[in-house]
Amino acid sequence: MYIYLHRCFCCLLTGLFSLITYAQTEHPAIISSELIFEIQEKHTHGSNIVALPNGDLLTAWFEGSGERTADDVRIMGSRKVKGGAWSSPFEMADTPGIPDCNPVIFLNQEEKLFLIWIAVMANKWENSILRVRTSTDYSDPGAPMWEWQDDILFKPGDEFAAEVEHKFKQVADPGHGWSEYEPPYGRMILEASKDPLKRSIGWMTRTVPMLIGTDTILLPLYSDGYNFSMMGISTDAGKTWNPSLPVVGRGPIQPGIIQTKNGEIKAYMRDSGDAPSRVQLSTSSDRGRTWSPASKTDLPNTASIVMHDLKDGRWLAVGNFQVDGRYRISIKSSHDEGETWNDLMDLENEERGKGSFSYPGLTQSEDGILHITYSYHLSSDEKSIKYVQINPRLLE
Repeated sequence: MYIYLHRCFCCLLTGLFSLITYAQTEHPAIISSELIFEIQEKHTHGSNIVALPNGDLLTAWFEGSGERTADDVRIMGSRKVKGGAWSSPFEMADTPGIPDCNPVIFLNQEEKLFLIWIAVMANKWENSILRVRTSTDYSDPGAPMWEWQDDILFKPGDEFAAEVEHKFKQVADPGHGWSEYEPPYGRMILEASKDPLKRSIGWMTRTVPMLIGTDTILLPLYSDGYNFSMMGISTDAGKTWNPSLPVVGRGPIQPGIIQTKNGEIKAYMRDSGDAPSRVQLSTSSDRGRTWSPASKTDLPNTASIVMHDLKDGRWLAVGNFQVDGRYRISIKSSHDEGETWNDLMDLENEERGKGSFSYPGLTQSEDGILHITYSYHLSSDEKSIKYVQINPRLLE
């Protein structure tokens, strides 16, 4: 009886909290805005979200005492049953004694559920190993019933190094940031690209994949070791994976990918290179196998961005479109496949230094509604994941 009453009381509090956050919303497009769980001291970051066939929503993030240096970091999740509230958080994956980070969650063409994340070996990003779980039994409340787990391992060949050398010759070098006594940036990366071990490990997830046709999946990856990106490509709906050639540039990481009507794929990436900090762009005309050298756009950038093509033809970009912090997270739209961008709304906009809001996840359910999650950090020990539900017809 006590447990039943306790659960009822918690559900009541959750419902009241949802009503309060709904009442605080201002933009007419926002249907609801709420924290998935109460503010806590643990580090919570890197969320993604998927809409399930039964109308439920499932989200995943990583949580622990810190980030890559804390061995208790694991992948957590929550479910929002159709018409209901977010559940209490539950474990989605944990590699004992090793930090687990950066989950992406999605359905393949056969509606099999995938969870892909990284296990950070030796507490160093550049040693990360990709891990994957799948489920076809995910409709009941709580965590999915995982049926299979493995690592995703790549073995890029010498063509990887050849591509780095070739593309770096086409990348603009601003000529600053290194002393005369240090090796040039390009030479350091080129030497690292010749190392078979370095180019095989350290690839990390952040944004969700793109499904192409009936069996091809394009999984965006990036490396803090190389400070650029790559794609994992599956042509059998996620059973096996092979690497693309690298997306070469000075700091293009965490790609958000989107496809034009003529089949070209664009990767919009966080800028981890030289100033000024701008969203970087690379394109592929062969289904993600090769990529143009990354170049800076006019969009200011602080952290990770995500892309989504709406059912009405518009493109949406969600991220931190300023150069001086994560105090503001915004939505932009494009009617011309990324040639120009319009400001739509701010999800958060505080004074600089007050709060950090970043690393969004974004999906659109069958009813057309947008579902966004992002890291909601008020201070170093006040953290949660926020969920916002948006009617795109009112986003103008």
